Amino acid sequence: MQFITVALSEFIGTITLNHDRKRNALGRGLIHEVIKALNDLVYQRARVIVLRAKAGAKVWSAGYDVREFPQPGRDPLTFNDPLEQAIRAIQRCPAPVIGMLEGSVWGGACELAFVCDILIGTATTSFAITPARLGIPYNLTGILHVLNKIGTSLAREMFCTAQPVTAERAARLGVLNHLVPEAELEDFTYAMAAQIAQNSPISISVMKEQLQILGNALPLSPEAFERIQSLRRLVYDSKDYLEGQQAFLEKRPPVFKGE
Repeated sequence: MQFITVALSEFIGTITLNHDRKRNALGRGLIHEVIKALNDLVYQRARVIVLRAKAGAKVWSAGYDVREFPQPGRDPLTFNDPLEQAIRAIQRCPAPVIGMLEGSVWGGACELAFVCDILIGTATTSFAITPARLGIPYNLTGILHVLNKIGTSLAREMFCTAQPVTAERAARLGVLNHLVPEAELEDFTYAMAAQIAQNSPISISVMKEQLQILGNALPLSPEAFERIQSLRRLVYDSKDYLEGQQAFLEKRPPVFKGE
């Protein structure tokens, strides 16, 4: 594969993000390879899957590739968007997915990490959700994924400030399951993966789906859904939406006017 590497040993699958030139940005090519790798590993009877960057990475993933956002008038993250497909692939994967997080996690990559079943990080790990810097809206399912993982208070702060949350704070708030020394990250992660691989795969797959269903059990009225969609359209029809992308491409601070 062009953007990732895949391995399977002792029922433990590994998907390594391997697109250094774009800091593992979540472009369509990389995302489709991740989805294919997940499906292939399940077919090969992997009992647990580790999703990681290369050893020593400073950036786990730079998030959604801004160059692939559509122009104003089109929703930037629809149900069939590749990122949303990858998130559903992780959620529906019968094997637990461990996010082994070395380096910073940005934008849409936070959502990808947050839907993993277990997160293990180091002092270099941080999380930043950055749509406010780019003048883009965030989709409803994405916000729910974030809320389910980090709760309302921290979600409000991250969405509004677009500032990183440190690994220490993330561990304290339960976002990270474990915070370990950088030199021990790989051994710790694969020791846990080996422990999972020894357990009943059918039992684990059923409990994973139960947790997924129960985690999404809060009702949302059709009126509330439509209101949220109309709010999002205000953003992707705006001049700020254009300015955020243009500023990113020109490597300059955006000048937002709220219009």
